Amino acid sequence: MPQERVQKSGIAAGINKGHKVTPIQPPARVSRTKGHLSKRTSFVRDIVREVAGLAPYERRVIELLRNSKDKRARKLAKKRLGTLSRSKRKVDELQRVIAEARRAGH
Repeated sequence: MPQERVQKSGIAAGINKGHKVTPIQPPARVSRTKGHLSKRTSFVRDIVREVAGLAPYERRVIELLRNSKDKRARKLAKKRLGTLSRSKRKVDELQRVIAEARRAGH
C-alpha cells in the first residue's frame, strides 16, 4: 500500500519531523486512462456511423421510440446488446439521433 505523504516541518523532533523535501509527482499511469474516449476514436466512430448508417435493429429501436414504446425499445436493445445498462445507453444515443434528425429537418 502507498504510504501517506505528510508535510514535513523541517524540525528534528515532533510528529512531522524531518528534512523538508518536495514530494515526487509520478507521471500518470496508462492504466488510469482505460476506457477513456480519445479524440481519434470518437472521430473514426462518427465517420463510420456517417458512412455505414444504422444497424437494422437500431432502425427498429428508433421506430419503437417514435411510436412512444420506450420500454419495448429498451427490451429489444437489451436482447441485442446483452445488458440493460448497454441498452439504456444505446436507446439514449438513438434518442439523440432522432432529436438531431428533427433539428435538421426543421
